[in-house]
Formats: sequence, C-alpha cells, structure tokens
Amino acid sequence: MASVKIMTDSASDIPIQYEADYDIEILGFPLTMGNETYYERVDFPDHDEFYTRLYSEPKIPTHAQITQMIFEERFEEFWKMGYQDLIYICINSNGSNTFNSALMAKKSFEEAHPGIDYRVHVLDSKTYSYAYGYAVVEAAKKAQRGTHVNEILAYLEDWFNSVEIYATAYALDFAKKSGRVSSTAAFVGELLGLKPVITFIDGENATPAKVRGDKAVVPTLVKMAKEHMVPKTPYLVLYGNNIPERDKLIKELEKAVGYPAADIVQIGATISINIGANLVAVAVKGSQKH
Repeated sequence: MASVKIMTDSASDIPIQYEADYDIEILGFPLTMGNETYYERVDFPDHDEFYTRLYSEPKIPTHAQITQMIFEERFEEFWKMGYQDLIYICINSNGSNTFNSALMAKKSFEEAHPGIDYRVHVLDSKTYSYAYGYAVVEAAKKAQRGTHVNEILAYLEDWFNSVEIYATAYALDFAKKSGRVSSTAAFVGELLGLKPVITFIDGENATPAKVRGDKAVVPTLVKMAKEHMVPKTPYLVLYGNNIPERDKLIKELEKAVGYPAADIVQIGATISINIGANLVAVAVKGSQKH
C-alpha cells in the first residue's frame, strides 16, 4: 500500500475512472435542488442528467460546504488504515469555506492524536474544476509509484501557483448569480451580444475581455491561452454541454500550440451551478505567481 493518500472534493471534476484507477478519495459537495439535498458524484454521476435538472429547476440550485465533521472522519479513517500522510487538495478557498472546514478538522484531529506518525496536509488549489483535478490525478499517480510526500507536495504547490483558466459562459445567468460576472456586465453583455472571457488566476476571477458573438469566443480563448502558457507544458480543455464549441476549441488549440490537450473533461454539478453548463474553457500552466 502507498504511504501517501490523496483526497480532494467533487468540484475537481475528476473522471470516475481516474478516481478508481488511482485510488483517489473524493468528497461530494451537498447540493440543494428545490427542497431536496443531493450529493455530487453520488446522486448525479452522469453530468448530462444533472444539466437537464439544472435548466428545468425554477430556481438555480445551490451547494454547501463540506463540513468539519466529514473531514475529521476521513482523517481518522486513513490514519487507522496505516497511511503516513494524507494530502487533501481543496477547491479555491475564495469560492468556498470548505478550506476552512478542512483546516479546523486538521487542528482538531492533531489535538486529539498528539505524537502520532501521521501527517495531514491541507492545500488550497486556488482554482476550480479539473484545473486542480488534473494535479490531483498526477499526485495520485506519484503516490502509487511511491514518490516521497515532499516531492508530491512540491509538485502540487508549483501547479497551484501557476495554473490559469480562460473560460467563456455562453449564457450568463449562473455567472451573474455567483458573482463571477457583475449584474451590470451581464445585462450589457446580453443586450449587445457580448461574451465575457472569465479568468481564474491565483484564487481570483476577472473579466479581462469581452467578445462580440459566439464565433469570436474560441479564437480569443486560444489566443489568450497561448500567450500566457509556459511552452511545452500540459493544458486542459473543460466543457459543459456545448459540444460544438468544445470540438472547435480542441481543434484550434492543438493547431496553435502544436500538441493535443493533456485531458478533456466535462464540468460537474458544483461548477456548473456557479457558471452554467453552456461553457468552454482552457486551463494552462502560466508563470509562477509566488
């Protein structure tokens, strides 16, 4: 058994097959739709099924944080299984209080178990979706190969200090509600047919560009990604239910960069609640921020 356990949350959008292949523990975010509570990956393993519910609900669904109690239970469980280190990689702490829940659980666990040969590491990914899920998968591969925990942690910190997302939501209702796009900008965008390019970099989101019409979206994303990525590093394509624009983005990125995406992954429930399913995005390794 590997001495390092890798754990994350469901907003990482890690494909189910990877979860099994690389023995990753994934905690599901609780989702509220109407009067019912569901859990991502448990109740909606099929993203398309969730998208159907998402757009048929009279009110936009919400999600809550993962609780301190759940973290403490998992920390205890993997200690008893004999792991020496547990690394939990969290959704951006600026977008969820889950990071603080994990830190409080770590403190409580360590106070209850002084002097044990078992360490809990809580990392803030400072990003969303498979932009951190990819690093989680790579870390899990390293753990399976017996890589030392310090090397795994160094890899993760390097990725999280440099990863950048460039995304466009073709419909702005969800991004407006979540604050990713201001209500004024969304109103003007809808009125003039403008599509905002949303960036997620070093824990912060911004809208550095707006393009007119759907046809301009993919060329703009490709241009921005190529300008900011470190040459010859892996990049990722993220998408929801907009398959035609996804396919254009895949093709144009490969042509511009010279090699295919390291992975092409569909966003899940937690992310689509906040930005909408009608999205395409690219995640790249940019310059170091710290």
